[in-house]
Amino acid sequence: MSEKLFTEFPPVTTEQWEEVINKDLKGADYDKKLVWKTQEGFSVRPYYRAENLSEIPFLDSEPGQFPFVRGTKNDNEWLIRQDYCLCEGPAKANELALDGLMKGVNSLGFWVDGKKGLTDAEMETLLKGIAISAVEINFCGCCPGKTFPLIESFLKVAAAQGVKKEDIRASFDFSPLHNLTVKGHVCDDAFDKLANCVKAVKDYPNIRVINVEAYDFNNAGSSISQELGYGMAVASEYMAALTDRGLEAEEVAKRIKFTFAISGNYFFEIAKFRAARVMWANIVKAFGVECPEAQKIQSHAVTSEWNQTVYDSYVNMLRDTTETMSAAIAGVHSIEVLPFDYAYRKPNEFSNRMARNVQSILKEEAHFNKVVDPAGGSYYIENLTASIMKSAWDIFKAVEAEGGYVAAFKAGSVQKAIKEVSAKRDLNIARRRETILGTNQYPNFLEKASDEITPEIVKRGASKPECSCTPEAEPLEAYRGAQAFEALRLATDLSGKQPMAFMLTFGNLAMCRARAQFSCNFFAVAGFKVVDNNRFSSIEEGVKAALEAKADIVVACSADDEYAEAVPQIAEAIGDKAVVVVAGDPECRPDLEAKGIMNYINIRCNVLDTLKEYQAKMGIKEL
Repeated sequence: MSEKLFTEFPPVTTEQWEEVINKDLKGADYDKKLVWKTQEGFSVRPYYRAENLSEIPFLDSEPGQFPFVRGTKNDNEWLIRQDYCLCEGPAKANELALDGLMKGVNSLGFWVDGKKGLTDAEMETLLKGIAISAVEINFCGCCPGKTFPLIESFLKVAAAQGVKKEDIRASFDFSPLHNLTVKGHVCDDAFDKLANCVKAVKDYPNIRVINVEAYDFNNAGSSISQELGYGMAVASEYMAALTDRGLEAEEVAKRIKFTFAISGNYFFEIAKFRAARVMWANIVKAFGVECPEAQKIQSHAVTSEWNQTVYDSYVNMLRDTTETMSAAIAGVHSIEVLPFDYAYRKPNEFSNRMARNVQSILKEEAHFNKVVDPAGGSYYIENLTASIMKSAWDIFKAVEAEGGYVAAFKAGSVQKAIKEVSAKRDLNIARRRETILGTNQYPNFLEKASDEITPEIVKRGASKPECSCTPEAEPLEAYRGAQAFEALRLATDLSGKQPMAFMLTFGNLAMCRARAQFSCNFFAVAGFKVVDNNRFSSIEEGVKAALEAKADIVVACSADDEYAEAVPQIAEAIGDKAVVVVAGDPECRPDLEAKGIMNYINIRCNVLDTLKEYQAKMGIKEL
């Protein structure tokens, strides 16, 4: 069929679109109203057209072709990974792993005690009944002194099973720069030991022994561009350090694996993984490597710890789903979905099953694995890919200009840049410009913290890595974005009190209902009991109901033009029996304040700080 679709519709030029948009804006500033200023350092337009692709250089490449923006292979199959801790011993971990393999998992992760490692006997127990040729096996928590013996023990078990060297798919997350990032130091001989690990697997083409834990930056509240830029800087440092020790750049590149977090920024995450493939291919090529296989990134994606909440934690399942979707669409090597209760307790069979099934549904029912790079050609996604890549390149080049990641981190520039972004994100969360569902917005009014949620879980900086080494730099602080609000609510739950906020609704029906709903959400965030009311027929009726309910806080909810007369009446009738709060920021506020009415809540409030003030009024102490 040669006939083009929609030829009966005349083309519309960008100029015509802009003319209509500006007319609709009625004089409002175009950039302020429609252009999104991102924390990644670039702006996003309200729409994109074919002409916006004209300056993007990588559009003509196919999947499996340099620079691999459309994928490193000709399909979109990824591995479903689930991790298991050896804290209860190798036999228990083996039991759980075998169960996972029967339920859809085809990539196993084992968290070992890095200080102890595993004996040959323990490795045999751990891998008993697991066909190494049929599953990818990953070891996490590796440390300098124990990684080499761990590799040897694993290879002995593989040899005993008669597995061909090329059929072994495995990784060991030996990552000295992870220690620098989260503990503030790197051992003097770490790169020498890393070089020995690379040499130990030279005959095994599908074993990776270096892990770039880019998720460390996400855990500290970084932007997507920072996670990508600093992650590439870490990988480049490994390339430089190991080639300086006599290893071939091609061999080193083939031994590196990246682990990225998947944030909730859906389209940006799709673009991030696409940009990562282009960046890594060009970095490897810059080291003189022409082998296409060495230029291809191997990226493991894990749903973000930073995004998880402990209140209304079932919402984490929804977060897991959208995060996993973005990584699957982007095309990654493997994905791990963190169980919804990961942040506050040891995941159980139910939460592990839900985590596995997120990926199984995307494959078996939604068929996400059937199409390679479905986002390719999208005007928006292609521009996001280019923009994120440029922003991340700028970060990468700045680190290289400082002498590499180690030098930049020890100088404190990495930490400073991430703190600037995380502080902005924290402020946005406090002001509800960034929503964490169920935490700073739309909380579960009836929820109470279980005994599993402790102050240590919700307080930032409560758990820091123990290490006897003297720090050479300030480590990044891992935290969750919801923690400040969780600490706020837990303080109420543990206080033995539950202050009541009573909605005194009157006057204009639309305004009183809207402001009552806003106010209910506002105070419920701190775990206060909220009592809503449709609309009272008079101020007197509302005050009487509030006093009979023994409210601690009475919220006046109506239209601005009714406040000047009504609020002083409410305040006088309530007296010192409750705190009177005005919902909104009316023009008459100066007059009301002159009459001693000092409490107001509105959309411009710093919700976190304001609720702390009301907790103090109620006699509730901060954690």
